[in-house]
Amino acid sequence: MEAGAMTIEVIKPGLLTTVQDLGRFGYQRFGVVAGGVMDEWAHRLANLMVGNDADAATLEVTLQGPSLRFGATALIALCGAEFAARVDRTALPHGRPVLVRSGAVLDFRALERGCRAYLAVRGGIRVPPVMGSRSTYIRAALGGVEGRALRKGDALPIAPHAPGWFPALEAALRAGDAPCASVRWSAGDSAAGAGAHPVRVIAGPQWELFSQEARALFLGTEFRVSVNSDRMGYRLSGATIKPRRAAEMISEAVAFGTIQVPPDGNPIILMADRQTTGGYPKIAQVAAVDLPRLAQTRPLEPVRFALATPGEAQREYLAREAELALVRESVDLRRRG
Repeated sequence: MEAGAMTIEVIKPGLLTTVQDLGRFGYQRFGVVAGGVMDEWAHRLANLMVGNDADAATLEVTLQGPSLRFGATALIALCGAEFAARVDRTALPHGRPVLVRSGAVLDFRALERGCRAYLAVRGGIRVPPVMGSRSTYIRAALGGVEGRALRKGDALPIAPHAPGWFPALEAALRAGDAPCASVRWSAGDSAAGAGAHPVRVIAGPQWELFSQEARALFLGTEFRVSVNSDRMGYRLSGATIKPRRAAEMISEAVAFGTIQVPPDGNPIILMADRQTTGGYPKIAQVAAVDLPRLAQTRPLEPVRFALATPGEAQREYLAREAELALVRESVDLRRRG
């Protein structure tokens, strides 16, 4: 633990709560996965709310959340999946900065929307970096807290609260005895899954290996995310998609959102903890702008695909980045006045 650090005590760990950042890059040639957050948008938004860099470590909360006791006053933000969360007996607002009093308990209750939430704390979760990242990769026991999901009794190091970044919240907390104080404003964070609209994809390197009928089936089928899915990949059930002929392929690099088709014809979307290379035909690549929607899709929920050009995907991504810049300006205006 860093000198002068305070802690968050884990009272209950939740179903799968891990420390994550933007990922572990530069080691894939050695077979080390990139990992990192599943929903980069929600992670970055939560960090923005509390004045962190985008790569500061957050807690990724999946399906069932933890109970956490703050050992020091802390500025936090919760974005992504919407939980009925409470700080002591006060409802925790979603998608906005909240100053939590020392000794208060944050309790995640019913999940109302989405799949994964991100809890940012000003200064980030201060676990030691491994290969340049604090992200947890459970299969190799790398990063986070001993390379695993949180357990009861864990103490998460955080930076001591430095007054002055959000003066209005500090004044509100001093003025009463409430366990937390928040601004009356929200960034409009959305935790919509993939079922609301088709997920946009770009034709993959083996797109032409599939017949016109197989491609039409891929784009026209409503798939379901299998219960056997995880942070490594989403297995889809629905129509089986097969290439024109069996192909002996040399393994090649894969990315977050690569859609592979194994011999059984059931597509697999590679997610944050994907392997570094793959040898199955790659029919498509999910546009980066739609990866957060996939991350918020629960098992058994639907997924449909729509073909986009690289140019269209890039324009949508840049539009989302412009939206984040507007949120940043809005946060800055509110904290100063």
